[in-house]
Amino acid sequence: MQQTVKRLDPSAVEDISRCFQVFTHLRPKLDEAQFTARLQLQVAEGYRIVYFEEGEDIVAAAGYRIVHFLAWGRVLYLDDFITRPESRKSGYGSALMHWLSKEGQSLGCEQLHLDSGYQRHDAHRFYLRHGFALRSHHCAKNLQDA
Repeated sequence: MQQTVKRLDPSAVEDISRCFQVFTHLRPKLDEAQFTARLQLQVAEGYRIVYFEEGEDIVAAAGYRIVHFLAWGRVLYLDDFITRPESRKSGYGSALMHWLSKEGQSLGCEQLHLDSGYQRHDAHRFYLRHGFALRSHHCAKNLQDA
């Protein structure tokens, strides 16, 4: 597969809309307006999106940021990682994960981290095949109900 990773220009409205079409597979509760608003907020905090396209369609995408943790140092944190269901097993996910690892290294990161829902068994197998280890549980508390 000879694909080039493309970086989303956060001012390119049409490309944001195309990204939304693939992100909706991972974040189905967001409508396009919410996606765009959250994207702009996150971009201001250093969030970036990269993607592969096939023709006019984005087939795989990742949203990430560089963060510092006391526990792990400088980390490429992978917020979102999506391949369209019909494009899975085509090598896009592996190629994108390889690119993200190299990107993290080039940016001086010590590790690559992500969180993944318990129910995402196929994703867990993918991450384990790509060198990730299951090291913790992520806990969350809804502050609206507190």
